[in-house]
Amino acid sequence: MGTTTHIDLTPVPPGQVTLSDRRTERRWTVDLAPFHLGTLPVTQEQYAQVTGEHPSTAHGSDRLPVETVSWQDAVLFCNSLSQQEELTPAYSFDDHNEAVETVVWANPSADGYRLPTEAEWEYACHAGTSGPRYGPLDDIAWHRGNSEERPHEPGGRLPNPWGLHDMLGNVWEWCWDLYDPEVYGTYRVLRGGGWFDEHWSCRASVRRRSHPTFRVDDVGFRVARSSPTPKWLPVN
Repeated sequence: MGTTTHIDLTPVPPGQVTLSDRRTERRWTVDLAPFHLGTLPVTQEQYAQVTGEHPSTAHGSDRLPVETVSWQDAVLFCNSLSQQEELTPAYSFDDHNEAVETVVWANPSADGYRLPTEAEWEYACHAGTSGPRYGPLDDIAWHRGNSEERPHEPGGRLPNPWGLHDMLGNVWEWCWDLYDPEVYGTYRVLRGGGWFDEHWSCRASVRRRSHPTFRVDDVGFRVARSSPTPKWLPVN
């Protein structure tokens, strides 16, 4: 595109997080290596610089979070941004077919951009806190009670203790993981709650699912990058 796209990344220390699923009542613990996570969700401006596309339905500022993007759109953005910065892309597409069912990790040591895993996302959202949120909801998130039913520029609410903004509210965020492949097939995980959600959906542990080609006006994403010696593995 001829334009350098800058995305601020925040370092996340190594640690451990326990996830849970309400349907199955299952709990599982994940050990995490250090990684970097986007300080903010990807904006409309950043998405357009990388892809040349303007999919969002919200208008008024190119610094609004990009939305109406699918999981597939998000992984393609990650690869394109990696190539722009001459990094090794995290994703490849089997037989050059970019259908979501064929997405795999090309190289677990890739230094390019990717989506966070669900465990990385929840761990980073908590940022060392133990409650359902990292602060009073109105102070940290745009949700149905204060958003005027529209997205807002990221960074306008207080960050969590590690300096990450908008982890709750504003737009839901795609994660890499399959939600529950035995029941929902290729459906992927969404986290964080959005501008149209009630307070109970804007909690660190809330999980939502959707098909990897699904697009709607309260779903966006933020990017991650692995440490120089990554220890994460693909889900499928």
